[in-house]
Amino acid sequence: MRIKRDYQSWVANETLEDYALRYAASSYRRWSPATLANTAIGGISFLALEAIGASITLSFGFHNAFPAILVVCALIFLVSVPIAYYSSEANVDIDLLTRGAGFGYVGSTITSLIYASFTFIFFALEAAILAQALELAAGINIVIGYLLSSLLIIPLVFFGVTLINKLQRWTQPLWAILLVAPFVFILWQDPDVLHRWAAFPGLGANAQARGGSIDVLLFGAAAGVLFSLMGQIGEQVDYLRFLPDRTAKNRVSWWTAMLSAGPGWIVVGGLKLLAGSLLAVLALQDGVPAVDAVVPVHMYVTAYRHVFDNPALALAVATLFVVISQVKINVTNAYAGSLAWSNVFARLTHYHPGRVVWLVFNVMIALLLTLLGIFKTLETVLSVYSNLVIAWLGALVADLVVLKPLGVSPRRIEFKRAHLYQVNPVGCGAMLIASVVSTCAFAGLFGDYARAYSAFIALFLAFVSAIAIAYATGGRYYIARVDERHADVPRTQLVRCCICERDYEAADMAWCPFNQGSICSLCCGLDNHCRDRCKMPAAPNVSAATEPPGPSTLAPHFGRRIGRFFGLFVIASTATGAVFLLSYRLIEIADASARGQIGDVLLHTYAATLPLLAFGTWWIVLSQESRELAQADLLQSLHNLEATRKELVESERMASLGGLVAGVAHEINTPVGIVVSAASYLRDRTETISDSLARQELTEEALGSYLRDAGQSTRLMLSNADRAARLVQSFKQVAVDQVSEARRQFDLGEYMRETVLSVEPKLRGTRVSLRVDCPPGIVMDSYPGPLAQVLTNLIVNSLVHAFAPGELGHIVISARRAGESHVVIEHADDGCGIPDELHERIFEPFFTTRRGSGGSGLGLHLAYALVTRALDGTLAVRHGAGKGSVFVLTLPRVAHSQGGAIHALRNAQGERP
Repeated sequence: MRIKRDYQSWVANETLEDYALRYAASSYRRWSPATLANTAIGGISFLALEAIGASITLSFGFHNAFPAILVVCALIFLVSVPIAYYSSEANVDIDLLTRGAGFGYVGSTITSLIYASFTFIFFALEAAILAQALELAAGINIVIGYLLSSLLIIPLVFFGVTLINKLQRWTQPLWAILLVAPFVFILWQDPDVLHRWAAFPGLGANAQARGGSIDVLLFGAAAGVLFSLMGQIGEQVDYLRFLPDRTAKNRVSWWTAMLSAGPGWIVVGGLKLLAGSLLAVLALQDGVPAVDAVVPVHMYVTAYRHVFDNPALALAVATLFVVISQVKINVTNAYAGSLAWSNVFARLTHYHPGRVVWLVFNVMIALLLTLLGIFKTLETVLSVYSNLVIAWLGALVADLVVLKPLGVSPRRIEFKRAHLYQVNPVGCGAMLIASVVSTCAFAGLFGDYARAYSAFIALFLAFVSAIAIAYATGGRYYIARVDERHADVPRTQLVRCCICERDYEAADMAWCPFNQGSICSLCCGLDNHCRDRCKMPAAPNVSAATEPPGPSTLAPHFGRRIGRFFGLFVIASTATGAVFLLSYRLIEIADASARGQIGDVLLHTYAATLPLLAFGTWWIVLSQESRELAQADLLQSLHNLEATRKELVESERMASLGGLVAGVAHEINTPVGIVVSAASYLRDRTETISDSLARQELTEEALGSYLRDAGQSTRLMLSNADRAARLVQSFKQVAVDQVSEARRQFDLGEYMRETVLSVEPKLRGTRVSLRVDCPPGIVMDSYPGPLAQVLTNLIVNSLVHAFAPGELGHIVISARRAGESHVVIEHADDGCGIPDELHERIFEPFFTTRRGSGGSGLGLHLAYALVTRALDGTLAVRHGAGKGSVFVLTLPRVAHSQGGAIHALRNAQGERP
């Protein structure tokens, strides 16, 4: 039993959706490699890079910040290369890549949350930077600035990569000029600034104590902050997935785009980190307070004063640069966040309202963080976050660069739910080990050196653990089942999804044994009825499609219940703890004892909330379990109802065929009766003549009379026998077609007239005339049986509903070509018509206005099912020119290949798309 899914316009429109949650179809990847590279590189404009470079330089000094920038940039480049390559080659985003590279379908939900966190953290940082610029330049209240800088981005990202491409292309030249120009003037006017920058010892107590020399602990702490930038590669591949297929012709441009816009982002990013470091030192020397020296707008105001003598002009140009930079990067942050949240909630809720909804959601979270003052805790937030993002990407890269080449992991990126295990211990286990150990190290549990190098520990442990777990498990948790139905189908060939009834490329399709048809990856991911039955061992001689899903398949299980509880409780308690920790960091109290007391209060408050969180989590688990059981009961009821409905529809079809047989018998009875009467009369006359001849009493007059009677009788018998033969042949063809699956070529006009001839007995006793108007030469290659059944049902429907007994009426069935590939058949009557409010309901099963008077509500429903499923056409109704109703059938002249029309009907009766 298939439950149809009809997506709202936002999801169905790929200009807005950009194949979120899907493989990026080749038909949509119409941009050149240079265009995609320019768009992806445009996302490197974020001024948080300058702020981070400035922050670590002021805190740890140039001698620690500079080598940290070089080392981390090199590591980010190396980690980003395989991620960018595989995403570009497989045309999938970072989440789909993670699924097939060691994390599993549900396991990658955690990484999607980490990635979503990256997008809204840096969105909040950039929004705060722009709000500071607006406050400095125009005196706009900082809160209003937060609102403007956040809400401005939503309409720019609404149309996805299509509009973002244009935005980045238009703004790129001006942004590049505004970025480079001040540094040219600074180095030209003050070459010694590089020496002062290199000699800067830092403002932190530890940095000043070292006297400007490199310190292992300070170097590690600076690198820990920088490692948070590793998640940026996810935003880069959100665009690189739209690269066209690599060919011999575009090979150079493809590789150039992939490398420059993928791992190459950190080259420009590293230069911007160094630029921020230089500008912070320059701002300090120009008298800017240390708290403002890390704010990008103050940095660039200082920089542009070397370009313009007018301070007001320098401020205006610096503000313009900040606005352009913030818009360029935050469209990328918002776009990537919308994809990440879509992935998270699609798996958790089996619901997808569209990428645009999660775009607004992501912006609202970023706005909240901005209002909470995330910029004030920049180093702490990024240091904690870096441990998580590195644990994720370290495990991912281990799979891509070691396990796939060695064959432990499948070489192809498999992202579809139908083929993946829910959780793969390779990626999930490695990330868990690395993140827990590195977080404990960052908290100081393993000493100062482990705290400083917690990010390096996370990267090393994730990489090594993924390889070890993969070999320990033999790589058997990557692929749950192999889809042999689409294995040999070209990946760009269109295949129709049996649920949403849209066409997608084969690379995005899987075979669903529960629905007995091909299903697209989005419908598969959102299906909440199959319970992953395709990956369960099948019972002997039981089909997944015919086995009724009963409540027993979802019976409460204590182990699963406890597992869900602890999983949700850990997530909820961790998130709540992060909120308390952030609140503690935001409290600015110089007195250590008072700060300690506040910390104790927050700790006790957090402990008091844990029982409430446990109660809420248990309630959520039980509610979810109750919902699943109720859903299973409902699905069982629907299954039984569907079986009953199919039986009734089949009975209606056979009853219609029975009426046809009765009509045939009645129609043939007349000519056969005449033949029998004439033959009997001729026999009697022959016996009389024979007796006369035997008695030698036969006269010439009697012989002449006999011969005249014999001639008339034979002519009468011959004409009526011929009529009976023609009726039998016509009725036989229509009757055989209605119970046959045969597909053949036939002339539409001739076949319609044969079909109408079979229902003429139903017209006797009425004052309704029936006429067929179809030009000759319309040859169909289709299923004539369903067509005859549809026309019969429409005629009977008009006789029953359109005309009162004894009322004069007319029915006209006309046909015409509609282009070269389709025909339009119109069934028009001048009866009482159908009210407007019933037009949407007349094709529903069991809907009838003659309940209790012979109407079953299945005639038009059966016609609709036959037209849309067996004949692959459409059926609609409208008002007639004067009065009455017109049913319009639009059919392809050459029907799509199916497994037989009747088979298609029995598998899909009653399903409206």
